[in-house]
Amino acid sequence: MYITCMSKYIHKSHNVSVLLYHIVCPAKYRRVVFREEVIKELVQICEEITDRYEIEFIEIAADRDNVHFLVQSIPMYSPTKLVRMIRSLTAHKIFERVPGVKEQLWGGEFWSKGYYIGTVGRYSSEETIKRYLKEQGRKEEYKKLYSKQLKLF
Repeated sequence: MYITCMSKYIHKSHNVSVLLYHIVCPAKYRRVVFREEVIKELVQICEEITDRYEIEFIEIAADRDNVHFLVQSIPMYSPTKLVRMIRSLTAHKIFERVPGVKEQLWGGEFWSKGYYIGTVGRYSSEETIKRYLKEQGRKEEYKKLYSKQLKLF
C-alpha cells in the first residue's frame, strides 16, 4: 500500500459528492513490470495527477503485474474517462522516467486493454442502500402526512 488518505466530501457550486472507484489495471501482456523503482514513479505520477486534476488517489497497491487504485473523483468524469486519464498519463510518464520498462513491453503500450472498475461505498453497501430506500416514506409521521394528502384528491 502506498498512498493512504481518507475520502472527503467534494463541494461544487451545485452538488456535493463522494464518488469512490476501485480500479484494477494489468500491465500489457501481464508482464512483471512493477518493481520498486516503477512503483515509486507511479506513486509520484499519481500525486502529480492529483495536483492537476480533481482525482484523489486514496490508496494504491501494486502486485507484480497489476495495480489496484482506490480513487475519488468528481461527477464531471465518467468512470471510463477516469480510467483513460489515469492509464494514459501514468503510461506516458513511466515510459519517460523509467526507460527500461519500454524494453520489457513491445508495441509501445504500458497497460493492457482490459481493466476492472467498481464503485465503492463510503459508509454503506448495496444491501444497506436497498434497506434505506425501502424504508423511505414508511415512518409514522410520513404515513400520516401521506394519508392526509391522499384525502385531498
